[in-house]
Amino acid sequence: MAEDFRARAKLWPKGRLFEDFQVGEVRVHHWGRTICESDTLLFTTLTLSYNPLYSNRAFAKIHGHPDIVVNPLLVFNTVLGLSVEDNSEIGGPFVGVGALTYRQPVYPGDTLTARSTTVAVRRSASNPANGIVTWLTEGFNQRDERVIDFERSNLVRLRHPDRAEAAA
Repeated sequence: MAEDFRARAKLWPKGRLFEDFQVGEVRVHHWGRTICESDTLLFTTLTLSYNPLYSNRAFAKIHGHPDIVVNPLLVFNTVLGLSVEDNSEIGGPFVGVGALTYRQPVYPGDTLTARSTTVAVRRSASNPANGIVTWLTEGFNQRDERVIDFERSNLVRLRHPDRAEAAA
């Protein structure tokens, strides 16, 4: 039998630790994501979002839109997802989202990109082995028009948490 591939596997560290973030630092997230009509219709159906703007083309057009509107929660989830690799991939607990603003509608066929600015970095008072990092994340369409922005925070572990606890 061939050697088990797990024996040859090497841990590849991913994500950034608390010390890797500086206030004012801007990260432009790679790739982007084109939102297809099927994406928004499936998301809308699965989340039981019954607003006809998201699923009824005639209704959306009567209300001044050129097409159905992409479900805003899908826009949020997509832009948040684009930021994970650069901001929170290492996997600290999610603290929350604030100041969420939808700037303009997104339509099927739009391609979303994102960038995040680190706006706050502080040690956790209740958990000294961790810090809390807050980012302002902005999402843009293919015309570089801002469609969404929000702040989010995560608990992020320190590079040497054992030293932090000893110092506390």
